[in-house]
Amino acid sequence: MSHKQNKYIQVEYIDTMPHSDKYWQKEEVLPRRELEEMQLKRLRWVVRHAYDNVPFYRRAFKNVDIHPDDIKTLEDISKLPFTTKDHLRENYPFGLFATPKERIVRIHTSSGTTGRPKVVGYTARDLENWINMCARCLYMAGIRSDDVFQNMVGYTLFTGGLGFHYAAERIGAMVVPSGTGNTKRQIRFMLDFGTTAIHSTPSYALHIKEVAESMDIDPSEIGLKIGCFGAEPWSESLRRKLENSFGLKAFDSYGLSEMNGPGVAFECEEQDGLHVWIDHYIVEIVDPETCEVLGEGEKGELVLTPLTKEALPLIRYRTGDITFLMENECSCGRTHPKIHRIVGRSDDMMIVRGVNVFPSQIEQVLMNIPEVGDSYQIVLKRVGALDEMVVRIEVRDEFFTGELSDLERIKRKIEGSLKEEIGIRIDVELVEKGTLERFEGKAKRIVDLRNTYISQ
Repeated sequence: MSHKQNKYIQVEYIDTMPHSDKYWQKEEVLPRRELEEMQLKRLRWVVRHAYDNVPFYRRAFKNVDIHPDDIKTLEDISKLPFTTKDHLRENYPFGLFATPKERIVRIHTSSGTTGRPKVVGYTARDLENWINMCARCLYMAGIRSDDVFQNMVGYTLFTGGLGFHYAAERIGAMVVPSGTGNTKRQIRFMLDFGTTAIHSTPSYALHIKEVAESMDIDPSEIGLKIGCFGAEPWSESLRRKLENSFGLKAFDSYGLSEMNGPGVAFECEEQDGLHVWIDHYIVEIVDPETCEVLGEGEKGELVLTPLTKEALPLIRYRTGDITFLMENECSCGRTHPKIHRIVGRSDDMMIVRGVNVFPSQIEQVLMNIPEVGDSYQIVLKRVGALDEMVVRIEVRDEFFTGELSDLERIKRKIEGSLKEEIGIRIDVELVEKGTLERFEGKAKRIVDLRNTYISQ
């Protein structure tokens, strides 16, 4: 792998103090024209960087007859080939790195995958940029130096732990690196340390609520003000449930290991879409089937090109996440565009009797029904030649009377609400509280039994 000098100079950010009471960095409110000029300069840099230093990209560019010098406008990004997660696995572990190993100061890997993981690397400058992007997110959510930030995600090769850990420290907050597990101890830490802000998956926050209640602790009296929730798609209904239960303000977080980790996009105080930091990323939405670039408001697969990553430049990376670009400007004053909360992953989409269904659609319905508890499970089966879906739901204690007529009424109510929202009949199975598995990290809501043939 060659490492040639590059005529495009990357601008690094090493802000260590907030730009203002409201914004962590001045780049958050730059005019869009200036941001686009910065994007073009950095796009030309990263394309050249990848071409010169990663044999995979040199071959890929030649295969489509494109050269770094052909990138003259932002629109020219459409000429470049896509990168997929398979390319990362095929080049495991370091085949897509653009810097020598002696410049790599840390590696992480993707979570929740089978087989070879996706390996990501960081130079010292990569880490500095990542910390500041994460600090932008936390500062935007209202975290300040007088907060106590309890970080309840994995601290090993998973990017979620260290990304927000160092960002919260950069802001000056007191960080409690509690990691995952031992929920009763987590709750005791919150009470003893005066935790005001937490970071976890939304499903684990639900579990914390449930455990706190079993300890005769009212979740709203713990003292939490801010919740940062990510790593899995979640619904607006679940947001309301978490906010009402804990008395906090719940913010959606988006990131993925291949793009550094968390910090790619985050909600502001408006809680209406996630700002993507376009001084570090170019955002595209494409049709998952045709790869045609879609316009604002059109739902499709999110494609990201990081503009400042030295160790692992990824050109037009297909994330697999389904969302759309939002059209409205934001009253918070930030000039970076927003994406709608992630609907789901393209490979999580279920096709049931010809209808596309995402797990988040199921959750949106369930979390609005008072009788439904905090846990559910989606079971996919094949009956004859048809796919069938069964949703297993825990009923709240106060509604689980044991009377068959009461359970049948609840079952019909839930099935009716699901059909009204999704358009097809979905069978519901009611179970007692505590029946379904709980999760400390990403929730595994779908059980796919379709390879097990069930005759009619």
